[in-house]
Amino acid sequence: MRTEWLLYGIVALAHLAALAAWIRATRKNHPASRPSVGDILIGVIVNFLDTLGIGSYAQITSLFKLRGRPSDDLIPGTMNVGSAIPSFFGAFLFMISIKIDPVLLFSMIASSGLGAWMGAGAVSRMSKRRIQITMGCALLVAAGFLIMSILGVLPTTGAAMTLTGWRFALAVGANFILGALMCIGIGNYAPSMVMLSLLGMNPIAAYPIMIGSDGLIIPIASIGFVRSGRFDHAVAVGLVIGGVLGTFAAFPLVEAIGGHLGLMREVVVAVVLYAATTMLLSARQPDPSPAP
Repeated sequence: MRTEWLLYGIVALAHLAALAAWIRATRKNHPASRPSVGDILIGVIVNFLDTLGIGSYAQITSLFKLRGRPSDDLIPGTMNVGSAIPSFFGAFLFMISIKIDPVLLFSMIASSGLGAWMGAGAVSRMSKRRIQITMGCALLVAAGFLIMSILGVLPTTGAAMTLTGWRFALAVGANFILGALMCIGIGNYAPSMVMLSLLGMNPIAAYPIMIGSDGLIIPIASIGFVRSGRFDHAVAVGLVIGGVLGTFAAFPLVEAIGGHLGLMREVVVAVVLYAATTMLLSARQPDPSPAP
């Protein structure tokens, strides 16, 4: 129980710090614009999908680009600032309601945060396109293994809510890498689902880990954007309002599906195939990052 409360406290403090920074910036700069209905609607849609495990950043970017608001240079900051508060509610909903080993949960979230902090510089020097192609292909292969396990060709994925020994160490180490990759826009949801499922865990156990990781990384990232002012205040407010609504609307659906292990595995396969496809399609776009 002490480990759980320590984790809750760390996540809460990260969000309080991000919210305080945003409030100070708002009082100083006095932004006059208000969110539009479209901003709120985007928040509802993308956070509904995010809570189901599909992710949100790629969808937010696409919708922003489609309507031409905000400007491209403000998209990363707006996404992070506008996603912080919804990620707070999502993290606590899943960490409290889905009971997994608190030591594993704490270790996974901490390693993801450390990966984002320590590994961001090294990962940012890698070719984003190469990472996308490699991970996209790996996810397709992993989806194939999951499908074969569902069909009975391979042993089925497990139903455990914890890991021990080398599986514990492997999961924590892998989440460090996923935390670093998140800094350049590579989502952690599908890889987390695959990794934990193949290590013998119930796929529903991935939700508090992957969303809890976001609950620590996103507010920390948003503080930097708030301080620099490189975000659209009105659009971010719209994402917050819609995001909270979308998160609470989708959460009961995840809980209902999670009670049926077979259906949960099928949802995981769908999410992984979606992530692999979008990652490979994104790799076809011009890559501004330097090659190694």
